[in-house]
Amino acid sequence: MAGVARKAPAKRKAKSPSPRQKVLQDSWVDILMRALPLSEQDVQRIVTWIILAALTLLAFAAAQYAGLTAVAYQQYAALAAKAGFQVQRVEVTGMERVDQLKVYQLVLAEKDRAMPLVDIDKVRADLLQYGWIKEARVARRLPDTLAVEIIERKPAAIWQRNGKYSLIDANGIVLANVRAGEGGDLPTLNGNEANAHIVALNALLDNASALKSQVSGATWIGNRRWDLQFQTGETLALPEGEAEAAKALLNFARLDGVHRLLGRDLIHFDLRDPSRAYFRKAPKAEAVKVENKDSKENNENNEKNEITSKNNGLTA
Repeated sequence: MAGVARKAPAKRKAKSPSPRQKVLQDSWVDILMRALPLSEQDVQRIVTWIILAALTLLAFAAAQYAGLTAVAYQQYAALAAKAGFQVQRVEVTGMERVDQLKVYQLVLAEKDRAMPLVDIDKVRADLLQYGWIKEARVARRLPDTLAVEIIERKPAAIWQRNGKYSLIDANGIVLANVRAGEGGDLPTLNGNEANAHIVALNALLDNASALKSQVSGATWIGNRRWDLQFQTGETLALPEGEAEAAKALLNFARLDGVHRLLGRDLIHFDLRDPSRAYFRKAPKAEAVKVENKDSKENNENNEKNEITSKNNGLTA
């Protein structure tokens, strides 16, 4: 049989590569828009308001730069004054030790001024310049009253340095200068920087409350430690350091509670050495010889007789 020729397989046509499909990625704005529970119209409305607000702020800034707002505010204040909103009365409360004349001079400067023009913050700041004033509250009481409430500082001690005396409060703030002896029963602090350490001194004395009422003064020595003076005339030298001084004062309070050290013949206690204490007694007064009247007259007569006998001897 004759061979049958096989047909060659037909070549397949190569398919042209299809173009890649582009993957669309959402921007963060789209993601945020889908996350917000707002419609597209709501978002547009919000954006419009933001733009309007920004334009308003820019217009206000431009007007202020040009001075238009100041003029408008002055006109507004003038209208308020004509309507009766003008300072006609000033009420000040809480003054006991403050110089009332200075306070009224400051506050009355606002009288006859339109209420909108009264700078309350400035009035308060000016009042706080005085040492006696701890706090000041200033308020408009419409239509025509300016109310001022003053809280004064309380004097806690007298600060003495280089012959100068000043009243100070519990924080060491100088209230007023005084003369020697004008502080009454207030304790006296001696030393150039003693007022800056009054808070630490009060904390120290609180460790021995039984002695605190008996302390009449304190001296800041060498800018590092205290000497305490008691009403009975004694002096207590304390060591340096807050903890060391507190411990020494507490030990002294215990000794005084047991042995009654104050009010006796001891005048100085030195507790600067933590291992021992030194006490000094008051010097004994010398006895004064007092002659009675009869002995004095006898002595005078004896002297006269002696002079007479000498004169007689010289004459002879």
